[in-house]
Amino acid sequence: MVTITDYKTFSKENGENFFALVVQGGLEAVRSAQTSKMYFTAKTATVPTTFNETTCKSLVGTTLDGSVKKVECDDYEYTVKDTGEIITLTHRYEYISDEEEILSNNLVDKELVA
Repeated sequence: MVTITDYKTFSKENGENFFALVVQGGLEAVRSAQTSKMYFTAKTATVPTTFNETTCKSLVGTTLDGSVKKVECDDYEYTVKDTGEIITLTHRYEYISDEEEILSNNLVDKELVA
């Protein structure tokens, strides 16, 4: 289950604006690689929409079936807000519906079927 926690405004190359919803997954316990202590976190993802700003505002707090998963992607640079450090990442977080997860876990790639 994910919760819509916010929305963001983005601009297209032609100057037109569109909105995206920020979804947050459930509580996760993680062990710090630096201190070995446990802490709680929740993964978030931004999902583009066709909605206007009024609709996006009204959807904050809504829950949806699905989860936020770590997905591998091409390398990209990311600036850490707290330190200003620029790091290279090879993953992003995406919203995955329950149906999509069931299909990806149970379907065999076409190339593997003889």
